[in-house]
Amino acid sequence: MKASLTRRALGIAALCLGMAAPALAQQDQDVIERSLCVFDPVGANGPLFSITKSFKPVALKEGVKLDLRAYTDEKVAAEDFKAGQCDAVLLTGTRARQFNRFTGSLEALGAIPGEKEMRLLFNTLSQPKARPLLTTEKYEVAGIFPGGAVYLYTRDRSIDTVEELQGKKIATLDYDKPSLRMVRHVGASVVGANSASFAGKFNNGSVDIAYAPAVAYTPLELYKGVKPDGGVFDYAVAYMNFQVILHKDRFPENAGQMVRNQAVERINQAYDIIAEAEAEIPDDLWMHPPEEDVAEYNQMLREVRLALLEDGVYDEKALKLMKAIRCRVDASRAECSG
Repeated sequence: MKASLTRRALGIAALCLGMAAPALAQQDQDVIERSLCVFDPVGANGPLFSITKSFKPVALKEGVKLDLRAYTDEKVAAEDFKAGQCDAVLLTGTRARQFNRFTGSLEALGAIPGEKEMRLLFNTLSQPKARPLLTTEKYEVAGIFPGGAVYLYTRDRSIDTVEELQGKKIATLDYDKPSLRMVRHVGASVVGANSASFAGKFNNGSVDIAYAPAVAYTPLELYKGVKPDGGVFDYAVAYMNFQVILHKDRFPENAGQMVRNQAVERINQAYDIIAEAEAEIPDDLWMHPPEEDVAEYNQMLREVRLALLEDGVYDEKALKLMKAIRCRVDASRAECSG
């Protein structure tokens, strides 16, 4: 995994860490010590962890002495946070589901088609009245930050319909039930992977297809798997996000809202990173499905979402909110009639 990974996906995460550090202490100028688990695939010598080091003097000036802890394994970071060994943690939305089912449902398959919908969702959840959705008995989601649309990357451009996915090998996050359900739903073959291994499996030909946001294309060298005969399917299977989660009782009461307020002011920086990453994928690699196929994919993902809701994986309030947002942006969608 390249160090340049932070310039994109991890760069977005670094924005939220930069916002969170000074905000968490503004109510109390007495120095308090708080630990932050930082998921960096490269570890303590990685670029994301290096960036967070620069926030330590800023946080200290505001009254927080930060103890930063690097994790190369996101699962371990989440488990240590759950065990109380860290006061706060930075995770992807998929891993965050165990701490808040509402925010953990925001990466639901097909629920956020693009930037317009994500911006509306972000603005809605940044309002003070949304705090009950972001808190549980123990935890508060202090910030949600966009990582970009998740696309399918294929080694063979002839795989351009759902039917042609049957029997194909897909690198699948083996801890994510929605991903497993989706791959099996289309008749493809699950090849277990994690955030550190999926790109290698795709690039060396162990799998036919991988899925990731555009911010992973250059840093993880996905072009090695896509070229010469593959492409990037221009359809948002999901919309990735990062989340900063706090042990609620270890921070001032208003800390989470203060982070969210600052996030609103800097959200455009995250979208600039996403736009730059998407622009780096050459035009001739994008595979654009016809509108009738898009409608079919929308319906298929809706069916999977509802099945996962019934299974208790997704949160009903989250799905209803995202449906309202989709229909606000595009009232012509089939699900918006009636």
